[in-house]
This record gives sequence, structure tokens and C-alpha cells, in this order.
Amino acid sequence: MRLDLKKKLFVVLFFVSVGFTFAQIKLPKLISDNVVLQRDTELKIWGWAANGEVVTLQFQGKNFTAKTNENGKWEIKLPAQKAGGPYTMSFNASNKVEVKNILFGDVFLCSGQSNMELPMGRLADTYAYEIKNADNSKIRQFEVPDEYEFSKENEDLSSGSWKEVNKENILEFSGVAYFFAKAIYEKEEVPIGLINSALGGSPVSAWMDKEALKEFPQFYEEHLKWGNQAFLDSVVNAEQKAINSWYSDLNKKDTGLQEEWFKTDVDKTSWTEIEIPGFVSAEDRNDSAGVAWFSKTVNISQLPESDTVKLHLGRLVDMDYAYVNGKQVGHTGYQYPPRKYKFDAKLLKEGENEIVVRLVNNGGPTGFIKDKPYHLILVKDTLDIDGTWKFKQAAAMPNTPGQTFIRWKSGGLFNAMIAPLTNFELKGVLWYQGESDTDDPDLYSETFPKMIKSWRKHFEDLELPFLLVQLPNFMEESTEPQESSWAKMREVQRKTNLNVPNTGMAVTIDLGEWNDIHPLNKKDVGNRLALEARKLIYNEDIISSGPAPSAWETKNGVVLVNFENLKSGWKIKNGNQPTGFTISEDGKNFYKAKAEVIDDNTLKIYSNKIKNPGVLRYAWANNPGNANLYNQEDLPAVPFEIELTKEK
Repeated sequence: MRLDLKKKLFVVLFFVSVGFTFAQIKLPKLISDNVVLQRDTELKIWGWAANGEVVTLQFQGKNFTAKTNENGKWEIKLPAQKAGGPYTMSFNASNKVEVKNILFGDVFLCSGQSNMELPMGRLADTYAYEIKNADNSKIRQFEVPDEYEFSKENEDLSSGSWKEVNKENILEFSGVAYFFAKAIYEKEEVPIGLINSALGGSPVSAWMDKEALKEFPQFYEEHLKWGNQAFLDSVVNAEQKAINSWYSDLNKKDTGLQEEWFKTDVDKTSWTEIEIPGFVSAEDRNDSAGVAWFSKTVNISQLPESDTVKLHLGRLVDMDYAYVNGKQVGHTGYQYPPRKYKFDAKLLKEGENEIVVRLVNNGGPTGFIKDKPYHLILVKDTLDIDGTWKFKQAAAMPNTPGQTFIRWKSGGLFNAMIAPLTNFELKGVLWYQGESDTDDPDLYSETFPKMIKSWRKHFEDLELPFLLVQLPNFMEESTEPQESSWAKMREVQRKTNLNVPNTGMAVTIDLGEWNDIHPLNKKDVGNRLALEARKLIYNEDIISSGPAPSAWETKNGVVLVNFENLKSGWKIKNGNQPTGFTISEDGKNFYKAKAEVIDDNTLKIYSNKIKNPGVLRYAWANNPGNANLYNQEDLPAVPFEIELTKEK
């Protein structure tokens, strides 16, 4: 067969092009411009190129070489480097790749669920000063994309880049991780790198590798099940079709949409009055899902001079569309984010202005969450918009079809969001998670330590420091003895901290919000994690946490408990004596107990209803309202449960 010259030239160029493409040096997403690499330890620098290709790394006047294996992978060991930078690395093979603005410092993997993921942008009002003054090129974050994978451990991430702290980038930083990094930087004065790999709602099993899951048959079977791509796709497609159909039916049935109730000329005098914040009664919503519309008239005596104003609608259940004078100004698709809508001030007028909210209820109670801000902010003036509103039910529906949160299934997040990171050297791990596992704290007492062990194995550091956040107070406040899955989870976390080497724990029992699973105070969480890091990782001789029981004994119905972390003494808030203790003989029936300080580190605890104390608890409730025990460093005592028959 003959080929003319043009065809011959095309074939040659094609094969040269293909060969060149395969020979291109490829670096993992983590090793990119602005990267922070771990100081004071030998590093793996790795990537991919053509089989048999020799890759040369030029750094600080020295050359380091490696040859790719049969899979096209190569790895170079870089000697330990002191903190500093910026530097440039050049990689040479059949092409050249440069990585610029490299710093060496301390790198922390920040993982867990939504309270670790929560960005500074969601906290903009709370930390306006910090955001306005954010400017530190030596604190950087790499945000791992939210992905899952069940069939294999991914070698690389699909995307991501390192970003320095400035006024714009800080909005994307994890709030907890940023304040942690800021506190550590102020003490250590070395660059800090944060790898933000967290996903809202995720259970611990999603972060476990396949081998660890084998010890838990229910999770291992789940992992294998979702590794079947055809099955996974069929579930996604079927559920999406059902959900789309539900919303389509909802919109057709929504009288408010058809009649455009968001417009100001719609007569709403016959609508039912309701006090906001508050919830629509089951009777008024026909005990069903659907849509309700809400209206509030606000009088403005003088228009603001600013171009934009803000409408704050606290938290709503579930999905909302907000309108001002007939124009949509905001929309949020689910209940948890705060509603903070900026809009053009030209929409307002002097005199009466109407705010309308279309609220979609996916099933169960619906309304406006109490103790949240409901304001119209006109720059200098803030108008309260709570109080009497009017509402009307517009459509009744069956509950929204169930949706499988596949990204939370066992092993999926480890494979996609942790496995690609394991060649990267770390200083430690920050972990804020557990809310999604409060349904079975006993199981968590097995899975969480197993996850820590498996991560340490993958990162090839059996002493990799783990700093965890103990769950904060949440839900209705209580001062009475009660059983609580959140309290039990805190106890599991406390015992994990005690029993798993090289771990630290930040106590946050005073930093939560009763009506929000995403409390806004992330600064103190980050600062308390930093205290734990300074003691555990940086070996500072400091008090890093609040009072914690270290020994105990019972005498004549009285419990004597010795506490540690009291170098500077006790601090009792809201009273003269410690409160928040309960005591039981059998571990089932608990009674309030009195507590007295008898010396620098000992409490005397007793109840007239208990003769033979068997179990002692402190701050044992979802949201204990009477936990007032601190040390002089203003750190709260750790919630605990101790079996008094097991003397320590």
C-alpha cells in the first residue's frame, strides 16, 4: 500500500504528537504554584511521565533524578528543608514544568464534616474585621474538591489550587482551619499550609479505607454495593427523575406562583396572621409538605444613601425564595445556610415596602427558626422585621421523594478525597466530625480509632498527630438529668483522646448554639485546637484544655474527684459553686448532685438521694445549661461520665 507525502507526514506527526503527549511530565494537583511543603523532614516529590522517562528536579542549585516505572510513575526524595521561601522547582524531561512561590512550613490536613468545611464567607458578618484585615501570604489553603469514588483509590485530585490569605481568598478558607493557622503562625512564625478536605453531613465510615471497612460488615457491604457503577447510575437517575417530577407537580399546584403572590398589588388582607419567628401549625399546613407564602409590610421613612441593602431572614425550613416589592432578591435551596441577601437599594421606596417569602416544605414542620436575626439593614438603620406577618398555604404535597446521599456511603470519600493526599507529608490532622454518627456512639468508639489507625498507615506516620473537636452544645437547653446521644458521643470522643496515642481534643461545650448545628463561633474552636497543637506537637509547657478528671474515690456516699489542668486555679461561672453534675447508683436513674471545691484540684460531689454512688456525669445533655466549671485560662471542663467502681 502506498501513501502520498502528505499522508506520510500526517502519520509521522500523529505518532510524534501522541508520544510527546504521553511523555509530558504531570504533577499532582497538590504540587502546584503557591504550595506549602512540610519543613524539617524528607519529602516525596512525585508525578507521572512516559514509561522509562528520566525526570530531573532542579532545586536550590541541585539536581535530583528519577526514572518512571512501567506505570509511568516517578518519585524523588527531597532532603529535609528549613522553613522559608519562596522557592521555585523546575522539572525536566521531554518537557519542562515549573512550580513557583513554594514555601516550607507546617502542613495540616483539615477534615470532617460541615463544621470543618464551613467557609469564612458564611461567617462574614461575625468576623468582618478579620476578613477586612486579612493579608498573610504565608498562610495558604488547598481546597480538595467534593468527590466520591468506590471502585479504587484515586491517585490524584480532579482539580484544586493553593491560595494565599487575602481579603478575597479568605472567604473560601475553612473558618476553623483559618483561625487555627492564624494562632499557630503568630506563635511559630513559619508558613502554614491547610489542606481542606471536608464534606458536610459525612459519617466517619465515608472516610475509612476498604481494609478498615472489612472489620465492619455493614459498611464493607455498602462499599462494595456502591462500587457497581451501573447500579449507582440507575439509582441517581431514578431518584433525580422522581425529585424533578415532585418539584414540577409542586410548581403546578402552587396557587401563589400561578397568581404571582409575590407582587405588591395582590390583596393579602384575608391571609392568616402568624408570629415570626415561628412555625406553621400542622393544621394550617394540612399536616403535609408543600408551599406556604408569607408577607410583611415594612415602613421606611428615609431611603438609604447606599447602593445596596441587606435582608436577613435568619434560618428557614426548608427552601425559600425572597422578594422585596415584587422582585426576587434571594434564594436558598435547603434549611441550614443563613439567609443574608444583598439587593439593589433602588427596589425600596419611602413609605410601605413589602417583603414576601415563598417557603417550600419538603416534609415535617416548616417556618422561621427562633433566636435568629430577622432584619432589613439600611446601612445606618436596622429595621426589625419579626413580629406579626401574614401567611397563606398555597399547595399541599406528599413528602419529597427520598434521596440517597451517595457521597456519604462507606469508603467513597477516602478514595477520592484522602487517598490522593497520602504521599504529602503532614505536621498533623485537624478533625471536626461526629454529628452524623450520634445515632450510634458505641459503634463510633470502634470506627473512629480504626480510621485514625488506617490514615496513619497510609501517610506512613504511625504517630501522626490527630487533633479532634469534641461536639458542642446543641438543641434545647436542659438542666435536668437526661439521656443524650450527643453527650454519649462526647464521651466516646473523650475516651478516644485518652486511649489513642498522640491525639488532642478541643472542648467546645460552651461554643454551640441551641438552634443551629453550625454555630458561628469558629474562632474559639480554632484557637482551642491551636492550644492543643502547641502542647502536643510543638511541645510547649502550657495548659491547653479545661479541668478534666484524673482520679476519684468514694467515701460514705461522697465522691472525691481530682482534676488536672488547674495550674492557675478554678473559675466558676454563673454562681459560687460548680453545677452540672448528676449521679446514679445503677447507671440508669440519675439525680442532680451538689459539688463543692475543697482544695486546688479536688471537688466533693454528692446527692442526698444517693447512698452508694456508681456513676458520675458532668455536662451530660444535648445542651447542658448549667455546666459552669472552668479553669483560670477560661477553658471549660470536659464533659464526662465515669464509673466510680473503676477507681483511677
